Amino acid sequence: MKFRTEIVLPASALQITHQDKILMTGSCFVENLSAKLLGAGFTIHLNPFGIVYNPSSLANGLQDLIHNKVYTADDLFLYQDVYHSFAHHSRFSGREINAVLQKINDRIASASDFLHQANVLVITFGTANTYRLVSTGEVVSNCHKLPAKAFVEERLTVEQITAQWNDLLTDLQKINPHLNIIFTVSPIRHWKEGANGNQLNKAILLLAVNELLTANPQCYYFPSYEIMLDDLRDYRFYADDLIHPNSQAVEYIWEKFSVVYFEAKTKALIRTHEKEQKALHHQTFIK
Repeated sequence: MKFRTEIVLPASALQITHQDKILMTGSCFVENLSAKLLGAGFTIHLNPFGIVYNPSSLANGLQDLIHNKVYTADDLFLYQDVYHSFAHHSRFSGREINAVLQKINDRIASASDFLHQANVLVITFGTANTYRLVSTGEVVSNCHKLPAKAFVEERLTVEQITAQWNDLLTDLQKINPHLNIIFTVSPIRHWKEGANGNQLNKAILLLAVNELLTANPQCYYFPSYEIMLDDLRDYRFYADDLIHPNSQAVEYIWEKFSVVYFEAKTKALIRTHEKEQKALHHQTFIK
């Protein structure tokens, strides 16, 4: 008897090796995946703008990297004695404006250089829900706890996402013709949008990604969302909040990722690297 609907995934035409440089950006799930890649000995650059959930802000951030944008004081705002950027996570915020700008611009410069050399770009879309700043019309990556009246909440359409991303993908190919892109949709539910709202947003993301894959042969899709909801359909695979995947689920999704994107030689190198890291950790612990 079968007691679960296991998703069987074939190997991808795109195979990742330890010689590849991998830029990763998107929702908090991409940080789970990046931790596994880093622990397996891969060269990665993670979230140069911090965690970003919506496709519009992600596209804007990548355009900044393409053009190696330099942020100035005009790109920041002061709220409750702390300087913030609407394009960045609060981990970039601070009380000293020059320090904030230095942190932002140093990270953009290094990520821009990395993007121009990268072989793989991993994108994780979290939600189609956005917040648009009333005063400028700008879609923000982070509201930084400003009053709700400062924003208009909007849901992106499939057409809006595909139009912006098709333009971006063209620009990425111009600066780096060898870049391959892996899209994922985060398996983490955005429960504040409600059950129906979350499903609508995920459906929009899935449809948009499908259209992007059809039009762009350098793009691939990894079904982390489907694995979590249809393969690991049990609350024992969730954290205490019943929304985020727990360590078991992350490990299982990582195993599926390995099946799809790693050849046998790469898997052997991963096992060797992990053994070396465990031995090093053991020696450090003994000391």
